[in-house]
Amino acid sequence: MLSSRKKPKAMRPSEILPKWFSLQRSESLVDEAEVAKAQKLSDDPTQFFKQVVGFEPTPYQREFIHLFLENQFLAARWCRQGGKSWIVSALLLWYAVTHPDSYIAVVGPSWRQAKLIIRRIAHFVRNLPPGMCFKPLRTAVRFTNGSVVEAFPNNPETIRGPTLHIVYADEFNFIANDEEMYDAILFTLGTTNGKFVCTSTPWTTDSIFYKIFHNPAYEDFGKSHITYKDALEPGGPLKVAMVEKIRKQFEGDPWRWGREMMAEWAEDESVWLPQALISSCIDHELEYFGFEDQAKGVFCGGLDLGKHHDHSIFAIVMLKDDLTKLVHIHKFPLKTPYATVIGYVKTLRDRWKHLRKVLVDMSGVGDYIVEDMINAGIRETEGVKFTQQAKQQLAIHLKQSMIQGKFKIPYDPKVIAELNIERFELTKDGAIKFSHPESTHDDRFWAIAQAVYAARKREPEPYFGVVPK
Repeated sequence: MLSSRKKPKAMRPSEILPKWFSLQRSESLVDEAEVAKAQKLSDDPTQFFKQVVGFEPTPYQREFIHLFLENQFLAARWCRQGGKSWIVSALLLWYAVTHPDSYIAVVGPSWRQAKLIIRRIAHFVRNLPPGMCFKPLRTAVRFTNGSVVEAFPNNPETIRGPTLHIVYADEFNFIANDEEMYDAILFTLGTTNGKFVCTSTPWTTDSIFYKIFHNPAYEDFGKSHITYKDALEPGGPLKVAMVEKIRKQFEGDPWRWGREMMAEWAEDESVWLPQALISSCIDHELEYFGFEDQAKGVFCGGLDLGKHHDHSIFAIVMLKDDLTKLVHIHKFPLKTPYATVIGYVKTLRDRWKHLRKVLVDMSGVGDYIVEDMINAGIRETEGVKFTQQAKQQLAIHLKQSMIQGKFKIPYDPKVIAELNIERFELTKDGAIKFSHPESTHDDRFWAIAQAVYAARKREPEPYFGVVPK
């Protein structure tokens, strides 16, 4: 933990470098050519990016740079792949280099997401003259001028400790405890009069991020709104051909197109799992187990089978402290042979030991898949025919588990989007019919629903006995 500091004074690289020159020469780390290169570093962010990061900011990125320089509080809602994490990472690097003794924090919906920003900054610092930065760590980048950029867990108690000069919240609209986190950030910036920067793709309207763009109480924020139209080549990184493919895929789901490509808040009223409910289930400390991990615990699985048009998906949940947690999910490429899928499940079953049950959708493939899995040694396999009644039972149990706070997921944009994709309607006889928009997939939804159902606690069998008089 660093001690309380005043707001760092902006300095030109040429003002910062004398101490660095002495360090390099005393340690014989660089030659005079590297020293000359360092002296040419610009204190202008745009020029600095060209020199160090190696890219020319787009017009809307240059506008974002201007907002960053002019505003203490800044929020950006940009379309997917618009380059928001790229430009913010470059700005944090520039600030750390030009403001000695800066302490910069990065937070996100998960620690893994925050560490992705650190990884990008670590990639950029390779282009700095040697000796200006210590060897980057997975969670922090430290500079020889005393500045630090560090990833913090999504925990208000953790962020309250240090005295910070900048806090960057990535995908702020997906942080479940955003109000508590925002309060903690404001207090930690209080003694430095520091900056707060947040970016996100729109998600739920029950959030601080939504209020920033719609509530007059947040009018002191600099705001940036970029749609796919702004980010199209040549003015941005998005390729026209790729955008057209995405548009075609989202034809049946205009709400997702509105969120991810227009950067607008949108949700279909007929979704089975609302955005706010999904957000409440995100556990910022939860991370997936990998295929090679020796995971310990009690697990249950759900296998949704596909081949030519749909993907096979295998989901695993862990039972812990009366909670069911999504700890592994694997998407198989189209046309993957079922023997390969069975082999994957068998390997994890043998490696993780305590796989209590695996529910398998056998609607389109018949009983033989379940038989093959049992014969392969996965004796915990149980088949499920996806009738309307069976789907209703699985979906209702998943939703109830989420409402009761008993099901948790890591921050995973693909899982979050697909949980929100399932639609429902009531039939004349009072049953629930499920569907998903055309050209979309709900394989993850049903694999997860099966895994959660497999993990349910069974009600005890009724006992009938003679009560003595």
